Amino acid sequence: MSDRSQTLCQEFKIPYVTDLSPYPFVRDKVQIIPYPMAKSRLALPVDEQEGSLIIVLEDPLDLESLEAIRCFTGKKIREICAPREVIEAAIEQCYHQKEDAASALIATLKENSSDDLAETEGYDLLAQTADSPVIRLLNMVMTEAIQQGASDIHFEPSEQGLIIRYRIDGVLQLRHMPPKELQMQLLTRIKVLAKLDIAEQRLPQDGRIKLKIGGREIDFRVSTIPIVYGERVVLRILDKSNIVLGLDRLGMAADVLEKFNKLIRLSEGIILVTGPTGSGKTTTLYSAINDVNSPEVNIMTIEDPVEYKLQNMAQVGVNPKIHLDFATGLRHILRQDPDVIMIGEIRDKETAEIAIQASLTGHLVLSTLHTNDAPSALTRLVEMGTEAYLLSSTVIGVLAQRLVRTICPHCSESYLPTLLECKELGIDSIQPFYRGRGCDQCFDLGYKGRHGIYELMAMNHAVKQQILTSADAVELREVALQHGMVPLRSNGAQLVLRGLTTSAEVLRVTRGYEGE
Repeated sequence: MSDRSQTLCQEFKIPYVTDLSPYPFVRDKVQIIPYPMAKSRLALPVDEQEGSLIIVLEDPLDLESLEAIRCFTGKKIREICAPREVIEAAIEQCYHQKEDAASALIATLKENSSDDLAETEGYDLLAQTADSPVIRLLNMVMTEAIQQGASDIHFEPSEQGLIIRYRIDGVLQLRHMPPKELQMQLLTRIKVLAKLDIAEQRLPQDGRIKLKIGGREIDFRVSTIPIVYGERVVLRILDKSNIVLGLDRLGMAADVLEKFNKLIRLSEGIILVTGPTGSGKTTTLYSAINDVNSPEVNIMTIEDPVEYKLQNMAQVGVNPKIHLDFATGLRHILRQDPDVIMIGEIRDKETAEIAIQASLTGHLVLSTLHTNDAPSALTRLVEMGTEAYLLSSTVIGVLAQRLVRTICPHCSESYLPTLLECKELGIDSIQPFYRGRGCDQCFDLGYKGRHGIYELMAMNHAVKQQILTSADAVELREVALQHGMVPLRSNGAQLVLRGLTTSAEVLRVTRGYEGE
């Protein structure tokens, strides 16, 4: 279409442009026509000159779109043309919510506080329209959180009023404090979207919201819990367009990646990924099974809940209401002739025993645990009641991981650290470190994005022998370090020297380790 369009533009003497960012409507995000209209017709007003709207199109013969915009705006029309991808980018830029839109709306609501916002025991949901302050505010908060790359939105009632915080790159940040009068309406609106019981305010509830924002399908996992000042609501944002699949894209060190790749291609055994909540364990497991996914391999997963739907594999969601837990689901999965089984989390002895039996009968099992480091995972399983000799013969590797925030590339600067700062990272001499000053791109935080740090404990003969002798985490760690395991902090120190993260970040996520 592009070559044909250029030819037609030359023939009809219509301007053909390849950059729309200088046009005032795109630069200032002026929205003349509705977003669905611009998106479906691939047409966008970009300027107004001498009483005529300048409309950009891909096809100069698309007279129907020009006529539709002329009727909608009631103004004269002049057309220019551009490539499809340039128009699509301009549409997204033009309709991209301004960063301070939610704050501006909240400020307006506070200034214009009136009887319309008076706190009541209830309100008419059927009377809520798109022009309602509650609906507009919630839409803006959700859109803003997605634009800023948040993973969670926290709505927290307090004595002073409602507090809205976003978790960005693993750290909670205060964003808004709407008028207290809107608290009940805002939280009820969320419960309506999540199809929860709005009359139940004494018990915790869980639900989901599925929305399309800016052409992207976004899932929100909703959790409510009653607290002293009302109901606390947390929205976990599941953005399919943001999930990174592929072990080579997770930032593992070359030697760790090579060893882990060999482990996931073995036909049997148990691979454990360990770390706290929000450390990227599920993404690592998804990447691992995605890398071994092929028509010859039957992959089945059991998760709580299924966060991202993957192609060519069977995913089962845990459902306590019908007594479908990990152990029950795992038993039935084994009757489906799987080659690779992914268990969302090993939480109890029964699940651990079934995973071990699956491994002993020729299956590759991948799962997660919540422990501080790799050796502690084995100690945890022994504490659950699993026999040490079964672990030594089935577990083939344990990967511990953390996520550290990366330095914003727009405001990165070097500095000379103190000798103590270097020694805490295991660096003997003073070398240049890096940090972020803070800028508009990173909301003055100095960080933008995250990077994984990893510690892989492969199950060699020495580690297996130590498990049989004693499953003490400290002793296991010493043996693993003697046989080549690189600890989390050392892996993080390499990222600090490369200028990817700060020493403070590495120390924050690796505090409290024996032997670090």
